[in-house]
Amino acid sequence: MNDEQEIWDALKRHLDSIFAGDSKTYAETTAKDLSLYEWWVTPHRQDGLDFHRFMIDNRWSGVGDKWRYDLLEKRCQRYGDTAIVSYTFMLSTATESGVRHQTHNESRVLVKMDGDWKVVHVHKSPAHKLPREP
Repeated sequence: MNDEQEIWDALKRHLDSIFAGDSKTYAETTAKDLSLYEWWVTPHRQDGLDFHRFMIDNRWSGVGDKWRYDLLEKRCQRYGDTAIVSYTFMLSTATESGVRHQTHNESRVLVKMDGDWKVVHVHKSPAHKLPREP
């Protein structure tokens, strides 16, 4: 397996744990001193795992059993034991009224610690037209 595929596989395990409600795997794939920005939660930085463990344990996503996510326009930048991945995250959910899609842009920083890639920082921003665009 090449180094970049190892990074994407680690990210997939991390993201899958979020939507599967698996806070144990989430904690295993995330640094304890995690920092993140989630524009739809608060305009401030959040630190640590406690907030997300609460969200995961209480099924925050509300997506039910019929969901999938795709990472569009993926990019990986590797610098030694640090990797920056960026992409547009698209979540598709099947509901009684049809399939819904939600997107946002994401960057995640992963660091290889004791042989495993862990997410240390996340930054999310809206994926919509700029106010000046029609």
